[in-house]
Amino acid sequence: MDRKYRIGIIGCGGISYAHIQNYLKQPDVEIVAAADIVPGRAEKRIEGFGLEGVRFYPSHRELIDDGKDLDGVSVCTYNSQHADCAVYALEHDIPVLLEKPFADTLAEAKRIMEAEEKSRAFVTLGFQPRFDANMQLVKKICESGTLGKIYYIQTGGGRRRGIPGNESFFRKDTAGIGAMGDIGCYSLDMVLNAIGYPKPVTVSGYTSDYFGKNPQYNPLGKEGAEKFGVDDFAAGFIRLEGDIVLDFRISWAMHLNTPGDTVILGTEGALRIPSTDCWNGSVGPLTIYRDELGQRVQTVIPKIDTGEEWHKLFEMKIRSFLDAIETGGPAPVPTSQIFYNQAIIDGIYRSAELGREITFEELISGKY
Repeated sequence: MDRKYRIGIIGCGGISYAHIQNYLKQPDVEIVAAADIVPGRAEKRIEGFGLEGVRFYPSHRELIDDGKDLDGVSVCTYNSQHADCAVYALEHDIPVLLEKPFADTLAEAKRIMEAEEKSRAFVTLGFQPRFDANMQLVKKICESGTLGKIYYIQTGGGRRRGIPGNESFFRKDTAGIGAMGDIGCYSLDMVLNAIGYPKPVTVSGYTSDYFGKNPQYNPLGKEGAEKFGVDDFAAGFIRLEGDIVLDFRISWAMHLNTPGDTVILGTEGALRIPSTDCWNGSVGPLTIYRDELGQRVQTVIPKIDTGEEWHKLFEMKIRSFLDAIETGGPAPVPTSQIFYNQAIIDGIYRSAELGREITFEELISGKY
């Protein structure tokens, strides 16, 4: 591309900093527009980078309506606004880099996909761990046949204390979902992508908010506890196509350092991936367990040094979006895959509310 890519930023809260920072590392990008519903926040964010000539708007609609020169947008809004912003951009044939999670509900994710099908543009999801060499190695191991037929996966993780200090992460009207949408979606993507993203068949779930609603553990104290409206812990048992079961748990806060490593069991071997408190970067070292020549052996695969990890992966995420704009797609992290990720999260919520297992067909239809 001879000219620079002209990018708009929709939502100028915390994560927008990393988007702008990494766009500016690319020699073929200019930030031309920014929007935020909070007065002055877009201007403050852009001024922090010393950028000039950027247009400012009070909402995504004004930005897009006036954005005839836009080549793409990053949607960095509250979870609850993801769908409205992405759909409006797609209706104007503007490619979208959508921050995780996909949306706050499966119905909203479905609305984005329907808009994408009608658009000449695409949506890619903001899962930067996909570009990590160690994450890619997990997928290579699963696809190599080394583990045989995979039949059970345990994943999740989380934090002993880690409820975000920004209330937009845990208010129901802004976040919609809590620990599952913030960090759980990453661990789900790691294992589901490794095995080819099979469709979920049934979900049995549990959620709780004991820590978020307790002023002792909420970082904003009594005020934060009163506003807390999402999950700080969630667990689910998911049956996947291909006779695979997924045992998932994730936490923002608990009286334990971790609910366990990620474990992938197969008929010929097993893989252990050490737990992290976020899953938004790299992993390792990996350990493979097998029988060789009648002996039980385990092989430790040292962690590949990827340099700055999260910062470098974020830049790779941005670059992949720009490259997809140039070629017209496909999306580096497609909605067709992350839809199943969202279905599991949504299924855990619905199952917890209903007090019973829920099927994928029920989730899709919205009738349960």
